[in-house]
Amino acid sequence: MEHTWRWYGPKDPITLKEVKQTGASGIVTALHHISPGEVWPEEEIMKMKRTIEAEGFRWSVVESLPVHGDIKIQKGRYQEYIENYKKSLRNLGSCGVTTVTYNFIPMLDWLRTDADWTFPDSSKALRFDMHKFAAFDLFMLQRPGSENSYSEKIREKAAEYFKTLDEKEKEDLKDTVLLSLPGSGEKFEPADVEEMLKDYEQLDHSTFQQHLFHFLREVVPVAEESGVRLAVHADDPPMPLFDVPRVVSTRQDALDIIQAVDSPSNGLALCTGSFGAGHFNDLAEMASQLAHRVNFAHLRNVTRDEEGNFYEDNHLDGNIDLYRVIKALLLEEQKRKKAGRGDWQIPMRPDHGHQMLDDLDKTFYPGYSLIGRMRGLAELRGLEMGIQRCLEEHEYKS
Repeated sequence: MEHTWRWYGPKDPITLKEVKQTGASGIVTALHHISPGEVWPEEEIMKMKRTIEAEGFRWSVVESLPVHGDIKIQKGRYQEYIENYKKSLRNLGSCGVTTVTYNFIPMLDWLRTDADWTFPDSSKALRFDMHKFAAFDLFMLQRPGSENSYSEKIREKAAEYFKTLDEKEKEDLKDTVLLSLPGSGEKFEPADVEEMLKDYEQLDHSTFQQHLFHFLREVVPVAEESGVRLAVHADDPPMPLFDVPRVVSTRQDALDIIQAVDSPSNGLALCTGSFGAGHFNDLAEMASQLAHRVNFAHLRNVTRDEEGNFYEDNHLDGNIDLYRVIKALLLEEQKRKKAGRGDWQIPMRPDHGHQMLDDLDKTFYPGYSLIGRMRGLAELRGLEMGIQRCLEEHEYKS
């Protein structure tokens, strides 16, 4: 696989010169200064590409080309934003940047309740506890009907937890739950969530899914013409929150997406952590069944339970069998090479990492410190090499 690194541009506290020492050869980034819905001009794309290539890297993956919120709910100027998306895809293809990640997550792009949970080895990790999220929803947001969204056990645990919080701890919980994606610069408040809920409250799973399919029918042919491979990222976490449907959460969701528009340009960003946070998802099975449409891979691990709680574990620990996931992706690469595909190599990146060692005294966006991700990349590269050598020896003997 192609070993890549998520980089947030010139404002990233980690420089490309430092990334060079991690073992990565490709960069995953975006034009974060351009607002969702606007066209990415060729000159801005080339400016970023030259910056990356000047340090000896390839701009391997765009993450992400944002889908404007109006497209998700099909209101306002959504058709205009789709046309702008097509123009951006054409411009990226013209500039030779050919893998584009996006998500169709409603409202908040990802959600955690702890941004610096202390792991048993004293490093810092990301965590999601359902009772903490319920406490925010029930007692801070006070969403009408929210009491019907949780079991009695979760409601009682949420109430007990909320009673223990002082004002600063309540503010910290709010800020963590409403944390925006890195690079976006957005800051949300409960009032923003209330406004967004008005747009989503009438949507059920089927309707929201059809909005995604409409978007795909519009943009996938343009991506294919432009030589661009799209990769949809999973919901994070992969479960409905605030009673809002999510449509990229399960194996069936992924199958529905790739069948909606039959094209190699309509693919997946297989995020083992996001899909893997759902106890109902078998990532090894999904990797094997969906490998032919995996255009990008996020590799990380989680320890989870059936109530929806999870924490981000070390890359080679947790509930996700990354050995079998990586093996499935390497076997897919073999098929692509034998078929003569020039795009046979699947880019992957170590997704998230614990804040550890010297990085504990530095400021990073949660999950995106240097040393933890470098450890993850090293472990994943070693696992990949071992699997690859075994496959090669088996093929030689046969």
